[in-house]
Amino acid sequence: MTLKLYNTLSRTESPFSPLSPPQVRIYCCGVTVYDYCHLGHARSYIVWDTLRRYLQWCGFQVNYVQNFTDIDDKILNRARQTGSTMQAVASHFTQTYFEDMARLNVLEADEYPRATHAIDGIQRLIHELEQKGYAYPADGDVYYHVRQYPQYGKLSRRQLEEMQTGASGRVQVAVDEAQKKKDPYDFALWKAAKPEEPSWPSPWGAGRPGWHIECSAMVRDRLGDSIDIHCGGADLIFPHHENEIAQSEAVTGKPLAQYWLHNGFVTVNGEKMSKSLGNFTTIRQLLDGENAPSPMAVRLFVLQGHYRKPIDFTPEAIASAQNSWETLKDGLLFCQKYGQKLELTETGSVLKESVAKFQTAMDDDLNTPGALAVLFELAKELKREGNILVHAGITEIDPQILQEQWYTLVSLAKVLGLEAGEEKTAADGLSDAEIEALIEQRSQARKAKNFAEGDRIRNELQARGITLLDKPGGITSWHRK
Repeated sequence: MTLKLYNTLSRTESPFSPLSPPQVRIYCCGVTVYDYCHLGHARSYIVWDTLRRYLQWCGFQVNYVQNFTDIDDKILNRARQTGSTMQAVASHFTQTYFEDMARLNVLEADEYPRATHAIDGIQRLIHELEQKGYAYPADGDVYYHVRQYPQYGKLSRRQLEEMQTGASGRVQVAVDEAQKKKDPYDFALWKAAKPEEPSWPSPWGAGRPGWHIECSAMVRDRLGDSIDIHCGGADLIFPHHENEIAQSEAVTGKPLAQYWLHNGFVTVNGEKMSKSLGNFTTIRQLLDGENAPSPMAVRLFVLQGHYRKPIDFTPEAIASAQNSWETLKDGLLFCQKYGQKLELTETGSVLKESVAKFQTAMDDDLNTPGALAVLFELAKELKREGNILVHAGITEIDPQILQEQWYTLVSLAKVLGLEAGEEKTAADGLSDAEIEALIEQRSQARKAKNFAEGDRIRNELQARGITLLDKPGGITSWHRK
């Protein structure tokens, strides 16, 4: 089966065929660094990280570029509110982005261009638009003349009459700005400098770039005139991605991207997430709060829904995902728990049938719920055999088959970014796999009647915030304080 992806531009699923195989060029719209990342960011970047991982697993050579918008009205407002500077605010929240994404096991992009580092490319693109009649200056500002581009609206399928000025919600359109425009639908490419705001010299006077032109310039600078995939949240379809297409394609005459992919919205208890409703939750609030789920449970929760459909964060849904993760984690740690007893190794061959089912699901427009069903089938069988092994001391299934099941599970789970060994806390610094390994060492010591060594391991874990609970049948469970 060939990978098929739903293209927002055509409103259809179509086979994925990169421009220059096996190379795949992807541009993902990144964050505006003025605040901590929220649940919507978690969903978006987990989804596109999974797309990237899957393409690499399929043998493609992926060049994945994700920008930072580090000059924007929101950043300047935060700087004023906190008595800081644009650079300090942007630097701080860029760092917190990396911290949050690392916890969710989101791989770093190959490049992270920043808007403030792309000023030359931005001005060059604006100049070309002006030369071709798509842009015009007005008292230090430069605007894109929307009616000059007949295909405007082809991504969002909107007519001009349906569009509103300032639809991005990022700025309130001032009266003087409205008077500068030839048409109310035109949008800013360059903004004239304001007192006490950062600015750069330009042919139109000192100023700074508009939001939309930044991405057009960074795509062109880092990946070329045409790329394979442009992705982001559904909220970016209009006006941001619509404007990117108008800017880039008016200059190059080429499609900006072959495939436009968008992930669905996130709601919280059925309502749109917003600060005004008081349900705005950041990633670190979720992961560091009371009864916090593990980062892998959050990632699993995101992947349990199809990326184009809305998902609803509720305490019950997160708790269910945590339980599901515990099941999956048991399977992923099967070799660490029972490998020594069964003489299993860290490498092996995969089960072709399970791999085929996994790939069939993922080829169907990244059907991660279908792919997860394959993983849970493997994990539940391993868990069942583990329980039999604990209680009976032997298993009826050939250890070689168990090793293949385990190795298949670990290999496929990694494609989805689900890795038991990735979970660590700042308090104890031990991964789940490291804890399980120490518990196994303790078990072996106790069987050898070396109770002093068993107590030493228990005390070491206790000191690092890990409580052990010995149960009948030789089973030891544990939890973190």
